[in-house]
Amino acid sequence: MKVIIVGGVAGGATAAARLRRLDENAEIIMIERDEYVSYANCGLPYYVGGVIKEKNHLLVQSVKGLSARYKLDIRVRNEVINVDKKEKTVTVRRLNDGSEYVESFDKLILSCGAKPVTPPIEGLKDAENVFTLRNVPDALRIKDFVIENKVKNAVVVGGGFIGVETAENLTEAGVNVTLIEKMPQILRNFDFETANALHRELAAHGVNLVLNDGIKAFLNNGKTVLTEQGKKFFSELNILAIGVTPENTLARLCGLRTGKRGHVLTDENFRTFDENGETTEDIFAIGDMIEVTNALDGTSYAVPLAWGANRQGRLVADVLTGRAINQSTIMGTSVLKVFNLTAASAGANETALKEKNIPYLAIHAHRANHASYYPGAVNIALKLLYSPDDGRILGVQAVGGEGTEKRVDVVATVMRLKGSVYDLSDLELCYAPPYGSAKDPVNILGYMAENIRDGFFRPVRHDEIDEIVKAGGFLLDVRTPSEFANGHVSGAVNIPVDELRNRLDELPSDKTAPLYVTCQVGLRAYVGIMILRAAGYADLYNLSGGYLTYKTYKYRPETKIPVPEKENAVNADLDVTGLICPNYLNAVIKAVSKLNKGDRLTLKAADPGFDEIAVWCSRNGLGLEIKNYDKNGYLAEITIK
Repeated sequence: MKVIIVGGVAGGATAAARLRRLDENAEIIMIERDEYVSYANCGLPYYVGGVIKEKNHLLVQSVKGLSARYKLDIRVRNEVINVDKKEKTVTVRRLNDGSEYVESFDKLILSCGAKPVTPPIEGLKDAENVFTLRNVPDALRIKDFVIENKVKNAVVVGGGFIGVETAENLTEAGVNVTLIEKMPQILRNFDFETANALHRELAAHGVNLVLNDGIKAFLNNGKTVLTEQGKKFFSELNILAIGVTPENTLARLCGLRTGKRGHVLTDENFRTFDENGETTEDIFAIGDMIEVTNALDGTSYAVPLAWGANRQGRLVADVLTGRAINQSTIMGTSVLKVFNLTAASAGANETALKEKNIPYLAIHAHRANHASYYPGAVNIALKLLYSPDDGRILGVQAVGGEGTEKRVDVVATVMRLKGSVYDLSDLELCYAPPYGSAKDPVNILGYMAENIRDGFFRPVRHDEIDEIVKAGGFLLDVRTPSEFANGHVSGAVNIPVDELRNRLDELPSDKTAPLYVTCQVGLRAYVGIMILRAAGYADLYNLSGGYLTYKTYKYRPETKIPVPEKENAVNADLDVTGLICPNYLNAVIKAVSKLNKGDRLTLKAADPGFDEIAVWCSRNGLGLEIKNYDKNGYLAEITIK
């Protein structure tokens, strides 16, 4: 059997290696138009930013090493320019000298990947500083440009994975970055309130985030970026990260059927279809260039992520050697680093579920990533979407510190095994104080869903509570008075949960009317709800994710005004990492009480949101300035006026 594989990297290289392990006698030719055949394209932004120091560290396998280990005929700087399906040949051009030759095949695997979207932007052809980032040569050109031109200001266009990671890494390298995204949020796989936590993280690290605005033109040879709303940004370097489109030129030349967005269509064994819709027995396609099957509902869509390409490379080799495979479905499980936060998701978000008219319930939870009494605990914000009928998990999102992706991995595994939200509470997960809690955040999601199923309460959303209260709904906030004073939903009534039993007469007398309850994250609200149930209240709602989710949803970047330095000032330090509210605020209040006018208190926290501290400082006539961050936390400075 003679197999030609067009394209390397995740799909093609995996297919070649697996095929050789299964068939020692097959003739395997890999044709790659770039210089590199097996590299970590997910690591490219980190090379640009200097986290990955050496180019060679991006290379998974060299041509020489891959050829020797797997007995492969690898031809780099060669490009397949045509396929003759009838004669079963490919025409190949040697890019070094332009010469062409014809090669026959028994089986052909297309793994051409995807290419960056480059729309016809005014001034793009004249711009000398615009780049895309898709492969190793791209990364080398960008890094060289930054160094040679001593770039200090850059614009990244597009808030997807590559755009956000590139913005982070350029910032870490000392570049002032403006990130422009046409949609209201970055990272469309997340819902807005989850993405908003990442907006705050980007702003906390100095990224100038421009949302709801697209790019209109490059002026002054690319040194001025003009947006659709008329904003202008000086930029020495521009990165287009608007998205990717399938590399389907070869597929269309040889008459393979493609979908609405140009992705190659395949059957469950990755065989392609000709223009008549008939299966091509000897031509296969894998990776970012094809449509895949959505694990949610069996429909087709595109997911340009590494796991799918690697999995498909293995499976297509199985098919070629006569092994039966199960249909591969994709949930789109993903993770990325956004400065000090980890953001992970799997399955559908609310936008996708609404588009498909799939009923769902959404619940939010905020839990420490490990035992809160063990030093260094940080919050993980989780969101779970599930079917109200049978509890089937439809999607999960999480943003937080260390251990965030672990929780999404657990939920994704339950989804893959067709478990329900009600199975989460019964998962026996690793626990020790440095790693987790006896009741893991994943367990908590299960407990919450069980409480809703059992009718203890119903969830009310962060984006609907304002209108409910305006329309006369009664919202009870059971936090402490100091927490309430530092921020609450307008119109809420504050009765601390520990006082609730003795203050029931302050609540509406009609116990059949809806009563909405909130606290910081939802736990104390649940305790309050059970007290209210015992008192006869029947229609009870818990604000999902509590005030913390509501506050995150409402967040908008604000301009920070520096406070002038005072002479002879005392500078004190307070480390509040690992403290959970209200202990966090109480520690600040105690420390400030020991200072005098003109003194400063430097706060170190695990969370960039100094919202409650800002409110408290404003109420008490104190100045607050967000200063900086390091790998272990965030810094703010309180000035005693």
